[in-house]
Amino acid sequence: MAKVEKVLLLLKNMVYESTSPQETLKFAKYYRSKGFKVLVILWGPMGVLLAKKDKNRGSPKYDSTVQECIDMGVEFKCCQLASDMIGLKKEELIPGIKFICSKEVAELFLRYTEENQLIITL
Repeated sequence: MAKVEKVLLLLKNMVYESTSPQETLKFAKYYRSKGFKVLVILWGPMGVLLAKKDKNRGSPKYDSTVQECIDMGVEFKCCQLASDMIGLKKEELIPGIKFICSKEVAELFLRYTEENQLIITL
């Protein structure tokens, strides 16, 4: 059995009343601090909102926490399909976050499963 070395975190709901975004970022920081390679996929029309820069109004202040994760080496990918649905453009993303197509996400599910790596959906 393969030892877990990589963590795939999936965020589909960016609802300020939900704890999912906060948990995703806390998990990302925790697993990265443990030395795991961490990839966060932001998908669905609500999940991709975490990738949008300048969300510093209100509380919590997600942009700075996302940046802290990026600085730690956490990789963020934003679903292109969901972004297109809500009109989110590349230049609106927090620097360091890149788009990913649905097919690539499907391939990641297969790869992480075949390698017995950790997949968490929040």
